[in-house]
Amino acid sequence: MENLGMSAGAFSGRRVFVTGHTGFKGAWLAAWLAESGAEVTGYAHAPETDPSLWALLDQSKIRSIIGDLNDRSTLDHAIAEADPEFVFHLAAQSLVRRSYRTPVDTFATNVLGTVQLLDALRAAPNLRAVVVATSDKAYENVEQVWGYRETDPMGGHDPYSASKGATEIAVAAMRRSYYSPDAADPHPARVASARAGNVIGGGDWAEDRLLPDIVRGCLSDEGRVVLRHPGAIRPWQHVLEPLRGYMMLAQQLEQSDAFAQGWNFGPERDDERPVLDVAQAVIKALGQGRIEVDTPADTPHEANMLRLDVSQARATLGWRPVLSFADTVRLTADWYAGWARGTPPAELCRAQIAEFETISQGQT
Repeated sequence: MENLGMSAGAFSGRRVFVTGHTGFKGAWLAAWLAESGAEVTGYAHAPETDPSLWALLDQSKIRSIIGDLNDRSTLDHAIAEADPEFVFHLAAQSLVRRSYRTPVDTFATNVLGTVQLLDALRAAPNLRAVVVATSDKAYENVEQVWGYRETDPMGGHDPYSASKGATEIAVAAMRRSYYSPDAADPHPARVASARAGNVIGGGDWAEDRLLPDIVRGCLSDEGRVVLRHPGAIRPWQHVLEPLRGYMMLAQQLEQSDAFAQGWNFGPERDDERPVLDVAQAVIKALGQGRIEVDTPADTPHEANMLRLDVSQARATLGWRPVLSFADTVRLTADWYAGWARGTPPAELCRAQIAEFETISQGQT
């Protein structure tokens, strides 16, 4: 089943609710959908970083609501006003190292916030599909060399990873209890979860995350790029890759119950690279920066190897990654280089979305 040409254009004129639209991935998704003609409502906390991609984008086509998922009154009102047909749930506490400092907030946001949303959406009469974005770190990681499949057990060493594993379990329970034909009073919408991680791309300024730290280091006066775990292998992919997967999944959910399950979205095996390769590639693309390795003795545990098996998405959904590692790094570095030169971020995003759509359609 090959549907590589499917894109945000299929949502033109449809009502879409995006949580986490003020974050990195959410801002890209909201902008992509809005540019393609969707009626987008975003629900999220205010941006945490300065600069912030969301704050720098053209917001005229997106209705933005600042709120907390665990504030049911505000959430219920937002959903009632938006009357969504599709929901993309990207709001989360998404930082591993922060989760060690704020475990209660991490679990409350990621697990309870997701349950609150799925419970609130039961009152949305025209809802057709919900895609809940979790993480590749939801799997119980035993540092295996082969990729994790959707049927592998959930888990997590650190609070962030464990919260994502718990979120997957909660989504499955809510789906069976309220969004399944077998439920006592089923809602007709279908719910799926999407597991992707280590996405990179322009406009990410989060703390303690590899790509923003590399870019900040390269563009600093000293040009120092400090790496904690240069040998750690991750499934790197451009942010537009999984977002396209989420949209394809939502379109299929509207048509069939068969897609109401968990899905992996990750790069080709050859594009799973150590942290050092990413840093070197970004430095080369930006034309400046130097690497230093500094692994403090008291650094929190972080997984050394993590891979995803995306054969289910390939065979059943018709999705596969279309960007090589080199193209992923090039687009990312070009975005930051353009931003440093003063090019408006909205213009950079539009151009890269257009290029990505051309590439994906060309590989159909």
